[in-house]
Amino acid sequence: MEKTFSTYIDIEVPFHDVDSMHVVWHGHYSKYLELARCRLLESFDYSYAQMRESGYAWPVVDMRLKYVAPAVFGQFIRVDATLVEWEYRLRIDYLIRDRDSGARLTRAQTTQVAVDMASGQMCYESPPVLRQRLGYAQ
Repeated sequence: MEKTFSTYIDIEVPFHDVDSMHVVWHGHYSKYLELARCRLLESFDYSYAQMRESGYAWPVVDMRLKYVAPAVFGQFIRVDATLVEWEYRLRIDYLIRDRDSGARLTRAQTTQVAVDMASGQMCYESPPVLRQRLGYAQ
């Protein structure tokens, strides 16, 4: 049976994230994804600090967002993050929705690849340390 790695974070949209219309400026969504991504990585004990300690950097190489409805100042949003691919890269799917009604606001996806910090070379498969953290040790 395949394991599922998923988590969420609730955020109250702060004033400094909105434009003059009190709508979240599109660039701030990447910050919301990052907050959820950090929580997801921590859920399987492989935070960014632990990645660095293991000798790998995991830069985001692709990010996609689909805006469905705006988030606004003072709104409570929930950002769901689910690891959907991990063998050759980390692909995480996100759903941003109104916390109270569940209404969908944004869908997103990020892709990260492992880079060996000693050589600077991109890895074409995820390193063994990731498989170990996910409980798929070889």
